[in-house]
Amino acid sequence: MASITRYLSSKKDSNGKAEVMLRLTVRRGLQCRLHTNMYLLPSRFNDGKIVMPRIKSADHYEIAQINRQIQDMENHLLDICLTEDVQLLTYEYMTLRAKAFLSSYNNPKEETAPVTLKTPKKQKKTQTLAEVLHPEPASKSVSANDSSIFDAFKEYMVNKNVSEGRKARYKVVYRSLYRYEQYQKLLKGRKFCLSLQSFSVDDARDFEKFLREEFELYKKYPKLYAEDPLNEDTQRKLPKPTKRGDNIIVSLLRCLRAFFHYCMSKSYIVKDPFLGFDGTISERYGTPFYISIEERDKIADFDLSKSKALEVQRDIFIFQTLIGCRVSDMMRLTPKDIINGIVEYIPKKTMHERATVVRVPLNQRGLDILAKYKGVDSQGRILPFISTQKYNDAIKKIFKQCGITRMVTVLDPVTGEEVKRPMDEIASSHLARRTFVGNLYKKVKDPNLVGALSGHAEGSKAFSRYREIDDDIKKELIGYLD
Repeated sequence: MASITRYLSSKKDSNGKAEVMLRLTVRRGLQCRLHTNMYLLPSRFNDGKIVMPRIKSADHYEIAQINRQIQDMENHLLDICLTEDVQLLTYEYMTLRAKAFLSSYNNPKEETAPVTLKTPKKQKKTQTLAEVLHPEPASKSVSANDSSIFDAFKEYMVNKNVSEGRKARYKVVYRSLYRYEQYQKLLKGRKFCLSLQSFSVDDARDFEKFLREEFELYKKYPKLYAEDPLNEDTQRKLPKPTKRGDNIIVSLLRCLRAFFHYCMSKSYIVKDPFLGFDGTISERYGTPFYISIEERDKIADFDLSKSKALEVQRDIFIFQTLIGCRVSDMMRLTPKDIINGIVEYIPKKTMHERATVVRVPLNQRGLDILAKYKGVDSQGRILPFISTQKYNDAIKKIFKQCGITRMVTVLDPVTGEEVKRPMDEIASSHLARRTFVGNLYKKVKDPNLVGALSGHAEGSKAFSRYREIDDDIKKELIGYLD
């Protein structure tokens, strides 16, 4: 039975709106990607549904009209699938019928010529995903049984509800896949094309090798990096690739594997190409480091009056050490999120997996910081935040001025080797989160209790990256044996 799902195009117009697209499944093996010519802000579209404004306004009636037109278009296309000769139901025919509907709907006084196609003597072969996702005919150099991986990946990025950080990681994977294909064309000829059906475990291994060597390949083939395949900002040059460590490689490969799982769920492919993959499969993390309560208080009480800008960012950092949330969550907090002296929020990173409300009571220092900056932020947030990068840069300067420069042992993210670095060189916003978790764990030693305040799920593997079982905890445990 025919069915239709909606999704937003990855392209946006000058107003930040994206076109609502329809994916019409005519039958197994035949899907059509159809335009509606209707545009919405991403905030007005969630999980395939149009989100109506609560207050009736001009926007409300405009969006209601868009919803009605799309519903009428969907009903029209489904009626065609139910009533017309199955031999007529090809990708080209359904595309023409969709265009004819839009033309007659938007210009009801104009007569639209009926859509007629000759009934083929033989039913056409099953449509491939390349034919579904690409209105243009496939290139002669691409096998008819293969389909491009890139439009499917764009569809995946649009439909996947994840954090902004994860979306950025997906874009890195997309761009790397594109450059990998271009690189293979140089080696194997222009006929090479990445496809969903033929992508295998050998391709996964070869792609991992490419990710590791890309910083060297850039020197040999700079033209591969001349364009941005996502065309997000034509004025901005993409950064040069740098050497990647195991943790980054694993993260990128996990994103790619999640994409193939999505394709399997949509019946675009029938087998996971990562089955049997024996490449890098797990991250490595060093012993977590954080500042002590004494170091935190030293920073909080240090006189930074000569640099008001650093003083503001210092107060924000101290506030983050008191609530332990991620910087992405903290920067969207408003006074409405402070209820009776308790910060309430749903972590954005895991919002679509488990919408658990995190509640963190504020101590007096935290309340004083809020009072100090009440009404200061022009966007109505609790504190006058700047960009994440500038915030991290300010934290390093603050640590150096406050004399928090002790050496710590960390893993080099590229080589995986242990190195000694001064605290002020590696301090960042995430150190505030580790400081919150690490110091609480030393007092309580209950990961589930501390996790309830930091937003970690019970039994979270990531929690171990935030706390250290140091000598004081070990001595206390051994004391129980006396």
